[in-house]
Amino acid sequence: MAVTLTEKAATHVLNYMSKRGRGIGLRLGVRTSGCSGMAYKLEFADELGSDDIQFESHGVRVLVDAKSLPYLDGTELDFAREGLNEGFKFNNPNVKDACGCGESFNV
Repeated sequence: MAVTLTEKAATHVLNYMSKRGRGIGLRLGVRTSGCSGMAYKLEFADELGSDDIQFESHGVRVLVDAKSLPYLDGTELDFAREGLNEGFKFNNPNVKDACGCGESFNV
């Protein structure tokens, strides 16, 4: 089981954490939401949670709670700029369907 970041995503996270001045890594998870059933959660982690599973990717510690891991296993997080927009993109092999707006998915 693994969750990884592309080099671009890792560089973005490390730069932001440096500006932020604190943090131990990036926390990924899922929550029930949206028209397809699940949505991604993404935040900077300042401490390790009791049920967190840790991965290391391009120098970034990635934390995933145990309940979210089955939905995120094999996911690669990328950072992309498209025109004036920029943001993280989840390349999740477990997704079977996603809503048209891209906010939610199901497995």
